[in-house]
Amino acid sequence: MQIAIIGLPYSGKTTIFNSATRGAASVGGYSDRANVGVAKVPDARLDALAEIYRPEKVTPAEITYVDIPAPPDGLGKSAGISGEYLNRLQSSDALAVVARAFEDPSVPDGGGGVDAARDLETMLYEMTFADVEILERRLDRIEREYKGARASDRDAMTWEKTLLARLRDGLESGVAIRDQNLRADERRRVSEFQFLTAKPAVAVVNAGENQMDAADSVQAALDNNEALGGVRSAILFGALEMELARMSPEDEAEFRESLGAGDSGLERMVRLSYEALDRITFFTGGPKEARAWTIARGDSAPRAAGRIHSDMERGFIRAEVVGYEDLAACGSESEARKRGLMRQEGKSYTVADGDVMHILFNV
Repeated sequence: MQIAIIGLPYSGKTTIFNSATRGAASVGGYSDRANVGVAKVPDARLDALAEIYRPEKVTPAEITYVDIPAPPDGLGKSAGISGEYLNRLQSSDALAVVARAFEDPSVPDGGGGVDAARDLETMLYEMTFADVEILERRLDRIEREYKGARASDRDAMTWEKTLLARLRDGLESGVAIRDQNLRADERRRVSEFQFLTAKPAVAVVNAGENQMDAADSVQAALDNNEALGGVRSAILFGALEMELARMSPEDEAEFRESLGAGDSGLERMVRLSYEALDRITFFTGGPKEARAWTIARGDSAPRAAGRIHSDMERGFIRAEVVGYEDLAACGSESEARKRGLMRQEGKSYTVADGDVMHILFNV
């Protein structure tokens, strides 16, 4: 999955990108080039499976983060979200919106002072405005083409017009498209437009190390901020996390404990990303490789098999499944089989988080 990291100028979004990907992108000055980094998803379950299988290779799940440069003429002005900037956001699976909470006299604040809640609301408003513009252009086109359309096409155009007008009314009432009540057929049509407010979104408040003691109160304020709607939020101490991410794992763990810094920025970004996109993890294991795979919650066994290879989904026969907790308690697949914990599941099986699977297929 691909997460676009966006924010107003001087929000520190590149710092957040570096802390999430252990990257070294420059954090000074403006660049029109996107930074792309792949984060290896930490998962203690995969480490335990590696001890069970003793494979030649261990492959964690991955998330691609893209640090999107803001338009040179800024946001919150007449330009808004459009052109290449809009295209970049539309191509992502989810959006991570970074807002500045840290005070630093060497970093300009745009003249309005530091206010993370205000900046988050500005970014969310710009996404709403971009979607409304797309909706109005499409509605205008339907209106122009309706009279000349064949009678057989008019019902479909009327259906779409009603749907898009309802989406626009919802947006103008402050309800993001992702939070609007849509049927399956409506969601399919909406997905073709790549609306920004239809995408899962998370809010990341970039705070300074000296704000750690106030983190709980800041988080509570975010949780109670109605303007954020259903957008999940978290506080990250970007500059600190970027420095810690550059240390060895041993030194990082020691410093993190001494500072009371808790989970790493990567772990918190991963957790937010999985929650926003409603993703889960299943595993495969054997002497060659132990691997974690990311799928959507509710995916069937054949769909999960397709994440490994399209042939597996097309020729799916059945899956041999054991839950991670059961396998870890048994210590081996042979013991899990002996205890009757290895199950045979068919095409209708819904994969659960932590399932360890062997796919049987024929093409």
